[in-house]
Amino acid sequence: MPNQPRVAKVLAALLASMTIGAIVLMALGHNPPAAGPYSLTSHSADPVKDAIRPCLGQSPNRWSRIEISYSGTRAGNIKLLTSLNGLRNPDGLNCHFVICNGFGGNDGEIQPTGKWQKQFSAIPSRTWQGTGQTIRFCIIPDGKTKQRTNHQKKLVDALIEELCERFSIESIYRPGDW
Repeated sequence: MPNQPRVAKVLAALLASMTIGAIVLMALGHNPPAAGPYSLTSHSADPVKDAIRPCLGQSPNRWSRIEISYSGTRAGNIKLLTSLNGLRNPDGLNCHFVICNGFGGNDGEIQPTGKWQKQFSAIPSRTWQGTGQTIRFCIIPDGKTKQRTNHQKKLVDALIEELCERFSIESIYRPGDW
């Protein structure tokens, strides 16, 4: 077999590179290299479960109702809504989830607020009469029709389904054009 020296060289190079790679990985220990501009580890496979994750230890009787309302803005996210409401801190935003429309956040992006992460109740106001057991969604409507986008509807419906299953919620208020 005339290629035996070549095969031996390739196998030796492979063995050397695997050994060096193993040494580098052992030297890193449990400290992986920093993620670059895009990393699959930062990509969410299920945005709904990621959004409700802080409630995993919550009592199943904590929430009994879900209400959806529109922000009245053409664009936004938690930071912009905080600023528009004259708040210094996003934790003061009076809803549990902000669902973006593609202007200020990705279309359908679910942003849990400080109230959700800390499991605090929303505060009733002149525009909202919910209870301490109501989960509030703030939808940033499409800039043209002032309604939700199809992607927002899909993700909000999935979020509602997950919350209803987890907390046995039966009362859901949706805007008339939902």
